[in-house]
Amino acid sequence: MSIAQNVIRIAKAEKGYQEGRSNGHWNNREKYAGQVPGLAWVSDDEEPWCAVFTSWAAMQAGAASLYPRTASCAEGVDWFEQRGRFTDYPVIGGQVFYGPGGGTHTGIVYAYTSDTIFTIEGNTNVNGSAEGDGVYLKSRPRKSSYVYGYGIPDFPEGVVLADPSWKGRKGVVYFGQEASEADIPNGGSTPSGYAAFPGPDWFRAQPRSALITAMGKRLVSEGCSAYDEGPAPQWTSADRTSYAKWQRHLGYAGSDADGWPGRKSWDALKVPAV
Repeated sequence: MSIAQNVIRIAKAEKGYQEGRSNGHWNNREKYAGQVPGLAWVSDDEEPWCAVFTSWAAMQAGAASLYPRTASCAEGVDWFEQRGRFTDYPVIGGQVFYGPGGGTHTGIVYAYTSDTIFTIEGNTNVNGSAEGDGVYLKSRPRKSSYVYGYGIPDFPEGVVLADPSWKGRKGVVYFGQEASEADIPNGGSTPSGYAAFPGPDWFRAQPRSALITAMGKRLVSEGCSAYDEGPAPQWTSADRTSYAKWQRHLGYAGSDADGWPGRKSWDALKVPAV
């Protein structure tokens, strides 16, 4: 499974989740903000959480470095623009931004046609509000003025999009009229059933993810455990020490066995997709 497909899968699985209620009203208190480092205040302060949901899904999929980590839609637009990865055309697994300057609302695109985009969005509702009550699958007019644009994550397997100016670029699959997650290339680097390497920066951000638990269980099964308790979803020094044991088990030494995962050692560990 590719990273883009994993982001979409994890986000879609949250369909039907609803935020809390108080005094007869939805209150913006949700489970996602507390799992994204630095964003717990969003739920505590009962703030809109659509961008938080996207950050959470990216972290859970091991793609935290490919999406902005922010509660602000406008900051998300800026994050992609600074990297030269923003477009007016839909992107599979890309982050769509709505409203003036893209600052009103956001979600993740999982398919598009010539007329429609299909998305997973947090903090919306059956009517597609930017201040809703939960996670919904939505379909919206592709050419609506409400759609400001799309961020293009730098997926290692490549990217599927409709922007003609990106045709011919390395790793780009161009479908101008319609595409879906089924069109995402698998990249040829991660066997089916195993988790793709999320990148070295992801681990240094001390993520909280089911992927960390899955990694820890594989380390335990390989006899490389340094856990007193766990493994658990939160990355800790015990994970790093355990991973260093795995690196030494593979024959690495010195700075190559410092406990920070690399692609070759990760692929050798065969962590199951979560």
